[in-house]
Amino acid sequence: MSLAAIFVFVLVFALQLLDGYLDLAKKRGSQSEEQIKLRLEIKQLLTEANQLSTPSTFAQAAKLKRLAVAKEKELGKIQEQDTKGTQSLYDKYGKFMLVTKVLIYALLVLWFWSTPVTTVPRHLLQPFGKMFSLRGVDSATGHVVVGILPWLFLTSRVSKLLCQKFSFVLLRP
Repeated sequence: MSLAAIFVFVLVFALQLLDGYLDLAKKRGSQSEEQIKLRLEIKQLLTEANQLSTPSTFAQAAKLKRLAVAKEKELGKIQEQDTKGTQSLYDKYGKFMLVTKVLIYALLVLWFWSTPVTTVPRHLLQPFGKMFSLRGVDSATGHVVVGILPWLFLTSRVSKLLCQKFSFVLLRP
């Protein structure tokens, strides 16, 4: 296995990992102390309202539920304001990440266009050998010579899959 192949894989994996981290941060969002405090207050109000389930305490329970709904609306407004600010920031980072990926992929293609990235035994690429080959088969060793475009495609798919599995492990409680 060639060092160029490992270098390309590590570089593509790092780009995919950064992109996945950006997506993960965007999905999670940020929670301020005020939001956490409001969520706790809402939860407490709803549990108190559920405890007051007798007919004589119905008015108190309804009042607590209305107060919880008002706090939920307040929380929604706060989240909407936070989302507007962070959404534009994530969009800027996303665009920068896309431009960076395109530039790095283009540089890799230009760098390895005329040279093979790696050679792989023919039996490993049995059904897809011709699709991955740059110049066919190396006559001296009988190995398939892999070009940069198929290698980039393959490494980007594999690294994206690994990043999804990695983020799944991070999200588990």
